[in-house]
Amino acid sequence: MFGLIGKMRAQPGRRVALIALLLDSSGEMPGCLSYVIAGDEQDEDAIWITEVWESEESHKAALSLPGVRAAIEEARPLIAGFEMHIRTVPMGGTGLPPAPRGS
Repeated sequence: MFGLIGKMRAQPGRRVALIALLLDSSGEMPGCLSYVIAGDEQDEDAIWITEVWESEESHKAALSLPGVRAAIEEARPLIAGFEMHIRTVPMGGTGLPPAPRGS
């Protein structure tokens, strides 16, 4: 599995609109096992995105889907920036298959 955790900053006062757009556009992504959007409790413009994919290749392929590309373009004016981007190796969890032992 392949994972990403990122912190995104919305334009001031636009976090709710950005979260709605991200959630609306995340339904049809083959290979996506989990896609969680969370508002930062202490920062009214910050958003945390946690993703789990079958593979890094499935993540890359999703970025070329017409619906995902359209959502990215629509979201650009709502995004102030990206503060953090961490690659992870998910080992399992609620709703996820277990990773092979020894990974």
